[in-house]
Parts: sequence; C-alpha cells; structure tokens
Amino acid sequence: MEEEYAELFTEEVKNALVDALRDMKGEVEAHVFIDSSNPNCQYCGVTEKFMEFVRQASPKGQDGDYLLKVKVHDLAKDKESFKKYEVSRVPTVAFLEGKIRWTGAPLGEEIRALVETIVRLSQGESGLSPETVNAIREKLNGKVKVEVMVTPSCPYCPYAALLAHMVAYEACKAEKCNVISDVVESYENPDIAEKYQVMSVPTVAVNESVEFIGVPQEENFLNTLLEKQM
Repeated sequence: MEEEYAELFTEEVKNALVDALRDMKGEVEAHVFIDSSNPNCQYCGVTEKFMEFVRQASPKGQDGDYLLKVKVHDLAKDKESFKKYEVSRVPTVAFLEGKIRWTGAPLGEEIRALVETIVRLSQGESGLSPETVNAIREKLNGKVKVEVMVTPSCPYCPYAALLAHMVAYEACKAEKCNVISDVVESYENPDIAEKYQVMSVPTVAVNESVEFIGVPQEENFLNTLLEKQM
C-alpha cells in the first residue's frame, strides 16, 4: 500500500506542503487513529506516515518545534483515546477533540481540505461569512452531525469538507462544540456509502439524512443545520 502512494512522499510534494502551510500562525494538534493489529487496515500505515510528512512540512514555532503536532493512537495499545474521541474506525484523522475528522485516509484531493483546515485552525479564522458566524453563535444550539461522503479523486469534495469543518470550528469557538463534521472516504467505508445510497460525491448527510448532492452553498447549508438540529 505504501509503495502505491510513494508519489506522496516526494520532494515536490514536500515543497508544495511547505508553501501551503507557511501561513500557519499557532499550534494545531492532529490525532491519528490506527490499529496496528488489524491487517485489514490497508490505509493505517500510509495515513500515519503522511501525517508525519505534513507535520515536518509545517513551519516551526519559537520553541523550534513544528507548529503541527501529531499524536498517534493505536487501538492495540490505546483504547481509551478511541473512547474519548468517539472513534470507531481506522484510520481516522481528527482535530478539535474529534469534532473535525476524516474517517478514512485524507489523501488525493482531500489533501487540499486537510491543509486548508490546518491553516485556518492555526490562524483562528474559519473564513465563513459574519452572518453565518453570528447564526452559529445565536441559533445553532442543538446537536448536529454532518457526514460528507467523498472520494480521493473528487475535485469538488474538499469544498464541502471545508465548509462542514469550519462550521464545527465556529461552534467550538462559540463554546458549544455541538457540531461534528465527519468527512467519510466512501471507498474505505462502503457500508456508510451504501447506507446513504451514494451515487455521486460529495454527498452531505445531516443527522443521518441526505440533504445535499454536490457542494452546498454556505447559506443553504447553515439553514439546513438549523432545521435539523436536535
């Protein structure tokens, strides 16, 4: 599997990551969940290796260490972290105490969403409109789980992923953390794709109901979350 993704770990990719991450301002903590005892986790090794690759492409802070911190949790040795972050599948890459996550390897086109998520978290800026931010603070008080079904080759999926992630981020900034944004790799999780009858991606489900096929507009997306909150 790692040989198949050897092109991920070239100097050219490293330079592109360095350039994309250079705008980081503060530290960001990423959690990588794997299961070294599970031979069926084809993407565990490459996900762990790639996240370390991204870490080493991030800028260094005043302490001389990289701004991106990566913590690896192995189910074979650390079941408690899986419970704490409510992670049930491997590999998973999570931020913000698990409120922002990729279920499956964030590779292919999803690398763009991964990098942009890291940069925005480090800058403390979601990029959402002031109207959306205010509505999240004032009206989004119930629990919401967003699942964005993606594939590595989908060029539009990162936009849907980033939108969902940033809403979850703003909810946490409002000290609610009541939105879970889960970007699900369809090929690695065919049972979830089948559950939502995914025919094209991105497919966006809100509280287990498919609401959008394609990238939703920010206003429409927010209105749906407000309607579906529990």
